[in-house]
Formats: sequence, structure tokens, C-alpha cells
Amino acid sequence: MTQSIKVALAGAGAFGIKHLDAMRNIDGVEVVSLVGRELDKTRGVAEKYGVRHVTTELAQSLSLPELDAVILCTPTQMHATQAMQCLRAGKHVEVEIPLADSLEQAQAVADAQKRSGLVAMVGHTRRFNPSHQWVHRRIAAGELRVQQMDVQTYFFRRTNMNALGQPRSWTDHLLWHHAAHTVDLFAWQAGGEIVQAHAVQGPKHPELGIAMDMSIQLKSSSGAICTLSLSFNNDGPLGTFFRYICDNGTYIARYDDLVDGKDQAIDVSKVDVSMNGIELQDREFFAAIREGREPNASVAQVLSCYRVLDRLERQLAAVE
Repeated sequence: MTQSIKVALAGAGAFGIKHLDAMRNIDGVEVVSLVGRELDKTRGVAEKYGVRHVTTELAQSLSLPELDAVILCTPTQMHATQAMQCLRAGKHVEVEIPLADSLEQAQAVADAQKRSGLVAMVGHTRRFNPSHQWVHRRIAAGELRVQQMDVQTYFFRRTNMNALGQPRSWTDHLLWHHAAHTVDLFAWQAGGEIVQAHAVQGPKHPELGIAMDMSIQLKSSSGAICTLSLSFNNDGPLGTFFRYICDNGTYIARYDDLVDGKDQAIDVSKVDVSMNGIELQDREFFAAIREGREPNASVAQVLSCYRVLDRLERQLAAVE
């Protein structure tokens, strides 16, 4: 494929805008359609980014004859159904994390991808952040081996608001969304399969109906272990912080920043062509389309993560 890849973006909210900003930096990509829940707001975003076609229906975008691919930044509960809708329409698809909020739906997307032969990728952004790439390259080179990962994922979300402070039309989830990042990253960095997984959770929010605090322990067949703490109750500092305890050093990743165990900064600016993990994720999606290959973080590659989440959900349900 030498011509420009024509893309539709569904979900013009906080995360969709991150992808629109990222695609501005990628040559040979044109956003030709924008799908949003509220037409007037979506038109406003489309005008800012020079997108001509605006709709509230994904099916309208999929009917555009020039369309090649879709990026889904819609509510979690829509991800699997819409991903399969795109594949049935013959379009490559990148769906934001999580792929689904059940193993059954995640498997259905994997099956649909296999039947279609199209590129289907999930937004497991931690695989693309330069900080985590730096660690992964040293592991691949045999210079590091993960012994333990200690991860904290903390937000202050006692009301149903998005990253821009706007009301959400759906409810976020610590297990199926935020834990998915770390479960997948741990397996990717430690190697092998996750052979043990345990979880406990705090009280459920009386209105949102979700647990606001959670603790997860994992063990890989490589012998490495992971402890993950998650909260929607934490009033700062916010974000996700990763401590890699390795056989040859300790490293702490805070998004795209990386320091060693003595808090000495590590330069990761030359790891990839950008310091923006979302941009690098999108670049991989478009490169896989052009090269006709499986992308990093393909649906097939991340499916094991959703098997672990399903196992944890069953554990939590059994003790309620």
C-alpha cells in the first residue's frame, strides 16, 4: 500500500483527541471520518482537525468506499461489538484498551480477526512507551531478567468523569481496563505465561456499582512476580508507576520517564521516533497494515491477558 491510509476515528472524547493529535505526526495517514455520540460536539472536533465527514453512526463511516481502517475510542462496553463490525466490513481495526469486558467477547474478536485476515490491534500502550521499550530491549538482549514488578495505578474518580473532567456516558473499571495494562505488560516483560493470579477488592461504590480499590498478585512461569495496587479513591499523586526489580538493576517508569533505583534519569529519547506512546502505538498499527503483518499488541497476542482478567473476576465473584 503506497497511497494514504484513510482512517475513521470513533469516539471524539479525551482519548480520541490523543489519537487525532498523534496522527498529525504520521505521514501517509488521513482521517476521513469522525464518529461521536453528540453530533454538535463531534463537528467541533472535526473542524479543529480538518475532518470532513462527521456522523453519530459507525455504520455510516464503514460505508465510505475509500475507508481502510478504524480506530475505536468508544466506551469499553462497545469495543468488542464495534471491532467485529469493522472486521466484517473489511476494515483494519485498532481498538483502545480494553479489547472487551469479558473473555467471551475478547475471544469472539480474536475469532473474527482470524476469519478476516485483517490487522486487528489493541491499545496496550505500555508496550510502546519508550520507558518500557528500553527495559524490554535489554531483556531481549539478555542483559536483564525481571524478578519482580511493583505497580501502582491511582486515580481520584469518585464521580463518573473522564480525563477532561467531563461526565462519562459509561462506567470505567479497575479490573477490565486499568489492570489490563499491567497484566499484559508483566507477561510481555517477564516472559512465559501467568501461572498464578489472585485478587482482592474493597467495597463497591453505592452509585457506580464498581470496586474503587483493588489489589492483584501475579506469578509468571519464568518465576517473576508482580504486585499491582489500583484505586479510584487516591487523592494524588495520580497515574501509574512501575518499579522493575531485576537481576541487574532496578528501574522505575513513570509513563515515558525512566530512572534507575538511585533516581538517576535514563535517557529514553532515542529509543523510538517519538516520546508519545499513543503515537508509537498508532505508527505500529499503520505499519502493520502497509507491511501485511501482525502488529505488536495484536488481538491474538493480548488474548491471554483477558483470560487472566476472567480468572480474577471469577475469584472476586466467588467471595462476594
